Amino acid sequence: MLRSGSRHVDGVEMDQMADRFPVPESVLVIIPTLNEEDHIEACIRSLLGQGGLNCATVVCDGLSTDRTREIVMALQDTYPNLHFLENEKRLQSAAINHAVATLATSDTRYAVRCDAHSIYPENFIQRVVDSLDETGAASVVTVMDSVGSTCFERANAWAVDTPLGSGGAAHRGGAKSGYVDHGHHAGFDIDWFRKIGGYDETFTHNEDAEYDHRLGLAGGKVYLDANIRLNYTPRGTLISLARQYFNYGKGRARTTLKHRVRPKIRQMIPVLALLGVIFGIALLPVTPWLALIPLSYVILLSCVSAAFVVGKKSLCGFWTGPALAAMHMSWGLGFLSGLMKFGTRRARRDVLRASNAQE
Repeated sequence: MLRSGSRHVDGVEMDQMADRFPVPESVLVIIPTLNEEDHIEACIRSLLGQGGLNCATVVCDGLSTDRTREIVMALQDTYPNLHFLENEKRLQSAAINHAVATLATSDTRYAVRCDAHSIYPENFIQRVVDSLDETGAASVVTVMDSVGSTCFERANAWAVDTPLGSGGAAHRGGAKSGYVDHGHHAGFDIDWFRKIGGYDETFTHNEDAEYDHRLGLAGGKVYLDANIRLNYTPRGTLISLARQYFNYGKGRARTTLKHRVRPKIRQMIPVLALLGVIFGIALLPVTPWLALIPLSYVILLSCVSAAFVVGKKSLCGFWTGPALAAMHMSWGLGFLSGLMKFGTRRARRDVLRASNAQE
C-alpha cells in the first residue's frame, strides 16, 4: 500500500500508514477523459501523490485526439498502478461502466469516480472510502467549490455557487452533510452499482442524476459528505458554458420522461425565465407591459454583476450576469428541446407497442 522501500512518510511509520489506507485491491479509482491534456496530469498527481496511496487507478479515455494518452502513459513510470483504457463509446457513463467491467474484481468493494478537471484535496480517496464505511451508504457525493484562473472562469465560479446559479443544490458550495437525492458523484459501493446496472449509457448528460434516481427506487441511499470538498474549474467561455447547460437541461428532460417524475420548482425556474423573456419580447407590440418581464430579468442580472464587482473588488464580476444568463437560458432551452425530442420518441414507442398488442 506504500511505495516499496518507503519506511516513513511525513514522519509516520509504515505500519501506521497501512492502518489508514484502504486495501489497494478493494478500491478502483476511475477518471473518464476526453481531450484533457491541460488538466489530466495535475489531476492524477493530486490523487496519487497522497502519502503512498496505491489503489488501482484507471484513466478511461474516449479516444482523445490531443496528448491525453501520451501524458497518462508517461506517468505510469511514476505510478505503476495507473492504467489506461480506451472508451470507444466516448461518454462518461460508458467510461465508468467499462472500467468497472474490465478492472473490478471479486475483491473490489468501492469505486471512486474522479473528474479530470479537478484538483483533489489530500487523502481524498481515503476520506471517500471512510465515509462509505461509516455511513453504509450506497453512494457518497461531495461538495464542489468552483474556482477559476481567467476572468470569465472566476466570474463563472462565483455565479454557479450561488442559488441563482445552482438552484440551491447542496453539492454546489454547500456546508451541511446528510442524505440527499443527488450530488456530485464520488464513491460507489460496487455491489449497489452492479445491482442497479451501473450508469445508463444512452445518457450523454445527467447520467449521474438518473443513476441516483434509480438507486433511490432500489432502496439505496446517497450521502453528501460536506467535509470532503474539491476544486472544480468551470467552463472558460460563454459559448462553452451555454453548450454545457443546454446539454444539462436536455439530460434532465430525458430523466424526467424516463422515470415520469415531476421536476422540482428550482429546476423549472430557468424554463420560466426563458419563456418569460421570449413571450415578453415577442408580444411587446401587442402587450407593452410584458416588457417588464425581460427588463426585470436584465435588471436582476445587472444587480448581481454589480454586487460581485463590489464584493469581490474585481471588474471580473461584470461577467457573472452574462454567465447566469447563459446558464438559465441554455438550460431552459435544453430542457424544452429534450421534452420535445425524447417525448416524441416515447410517444412513437407507445404507439408501436399498442399497435403490436392489438395484432
